[in-house]
Amino acid sequence: GKTGSLVSLVKAGYKLRILDFDNLLDILKFKIMEECPDKIENVEFVTVRDAYKAGASGSQIDGKPKAWINAIKLLDSWKYDDTDFGKPADWGSDCILVVDSLSRLCDAAYDFHESIIPRGKSGDYDGRAVYGNAQDDVEKVLAMLTSRGFATNLIVIAHGQYMDLPDGTKKIFPQGVGQKLSPKIPQYFPNYIRYKNKNGKRTIQLESDSMIDLANTRPGFLDKELPIETGLATFFSALRGTPTTEKPKSVTLVRK
Repeated sequence: GKTGSLVSLVKAGYKLRILDFDNLLDILKFKIMEECPDKIENVEFVTVRDAYKAGASGSQIDGKPKAWINAIKLLDSWKYDDTDFGKPADWGSDCILVVDSLSRLCDAAYDFHESIIPRGKSGDYDGRAVYGNAQDDVEKVLAMLTSRGFATNLIVIAHGQYMDLPDGTKKIFPQGVGQKLSPKIPQYFPNYIRYKNKNGKRTIQLESDSMIDLANTRPGFLDKELPIETGLATFFSALRGTPTTEKPKSVTLVRK
């Protein structure tokens, strides 16, 4: 429901520009055509994903991994073929950059760093270095996207995973590259919300519980839960009001 729920923002008048790693945007297209077809031109997306092929040892990337590098280029300048939207950092308050999803962005970073790691004569390499380099690169991207200089609304969609804590409890964190990055991800976002399925009904959870620590910048103004159909528009309205030129608030979504 995360991707499909974006339609409420389109109906509210926002322009969505989606960096798509999951290749699962059909639901958003169909919902927009059903509910606000006059606004379909306000949604722009680029699918960035490495191609795979069958090999003797199983599935493998077809050629050199390019998704990570292509994504970084687009985040600097949204330009491809005959399309040129300039720098995402300068799009302004009526636009929302959507990263869908952070989980697959992390995969792209890992695949890229695995392809360039120095290898021994037998082809062996230091797997820890691959994880470390990929984690560092992803964290730098998050730091850039949530910096003061990035004057565009931001939504980062992430899948959740349960992680064991030193005190023996479990918490849900965004899925990252390995486990060291995951607890750091929410620290970059002033607004951190969760999509959950409650008794067969999908809702947006805004209040922390024993399994996840959430955050929003207007806790006294918003309900503890929002309906998935209109929740994001309600959330953005509370945070942003009428779009202005001030620095927008960034949001990360997680489902588990």
